[in-house]
Amino acid sequence: MTDTGIWVLGGYQSDFARNLVREGKDVADLTGEVVDATLASAGMTGEQIGVVHVGNAFGELFAKQGQMGAMPATVREDLWGVPAARHEAACASGSIAILSAMADLRAGSYDTALVVGVELEKTVPGDTGAEMLGTAAWTGHEGQDARFMWPYMFSKITDAYADRYGLDEAHLRGIAAVNFANGRRNPNAQTRGWDIPSLTGEVDDKVNPQVEGRMRRFDCSQITDGGAGVVLVNDDYLRRHPHLRPWARILGWGHRTVGLPLEQKLSRSENDPYLLPHLRQAVQDAFARAGVDLDGLDGLETHDCFTASEYMAIDHIGLTDPGQSWKAVENGEIEVGGRLPINPSGGLIGGGHPVGATGVRMLLDASLQVAGRAGEYQVEGARTFGTLNFGGSTATTVSLVVGSVPAA
Repeated sequence: MTDTGIWVLGGYQSDFARNLVREGKDVADLTGEVVDATLASAGMTGEQIGVVHVGNAFGELFAKQGQMGAMPATVREDLWGVPAARHEAACASGSIAILSAMADLRAGSYDTALVVGVELEKTVPGDTGAEMLGTAAWTGHEGQDARFMWPYMFSKITDAYADRYGLDEAHLRGIAAVNFANGRRNPNAQTRGWDIPSLTGEVDDKVNPQVEGRMRRFDCSQITDGGAGVVLVNDDYLRRHPHLRPWARILGWGHRTVGLPLEQKLSRSENDPYLLPHLRQAVQDAFARAGVDLDGLDGLETHDCFTASEYMAIDHIGLTDPGQSWKAVENGEIEVGGRLPINPSGGLIGGGHPVGATGVRMLLDASLQVAGRAGEYQVEGARTFGTLNFGGSTATTVSLVVGSVPAA
């Protein structure tokens, strides 16, 4: 493995507010849209792509479609014969596809890679969809009594956090308010046109009803149809094409995997200051490889599948001491203009969460930020941006750091 630079040459995100079934479209249509627009953004054709990596978590369940690695060649003739693979790691599927593409490029097996994340989730009623998403937990061993698996699981995480440090749920609602507000500025965000009530003050059970335990409606990310893609290239390709101007360079990455059960994770961290230390380790690995610390970041796209997951991320990345994430919420540190803007795109709560696409979307948004291409949700002066993406109850955790490209 050489110390080869990996560069983001272009990318695309679909409109996460869409419902593909209502449009009479399917996962092939979505894949075709994302593949075509991603390649066009990078100014490339399929013949110029060395390898394809697809992130997709639940194709067999929601779309009744497996073999998703073959879908790009199905919908794009000039990708016929290009090696491709599908990657599944629940909500981290897209990030695992990215890491796999990076490994190919760093090894010199290929010089160019197309990474696509796609997911349909609006093909079934909400209760059925929640049951399908629950297969990313340890099926038959946890959450058997829950109606909605993931709100239940992240309520359990919130309980564990509260037992250890104390927790005011007003700070969770504060995170939701920030992310919904950020989403209004993102033209691809699922909730950009939603009428979001005030989430401060007394809780109105009719407006913001309980879903499971501590998790209420506006603590939860969305059921989303959508896709995202990026083209990655290595140093050799750029040397042969000196006219190209990448959007960003991937500076560092971290990847940790632990067991499926939440209780197993929590019991192993009983004597650790961090609730889920492997999450922190993934971030620290990315920082170390990038040669930066938290103060070197201008922003972060993190995994707010629930407000509790972002609340946990705040102290695990080091923005506060363990158990003091509330300070960053109260002080406005996570808002655009604050010390570390988190989820200026709206994240998963405001932006949407098509599971297999989320990790790719995070890298795309981080790249747009450091390239100055993020439009209305641009963080002024952003030069270095991070991502934190995880699947299940953080069983698979991936963190990336990207940096801006020096002027020619």
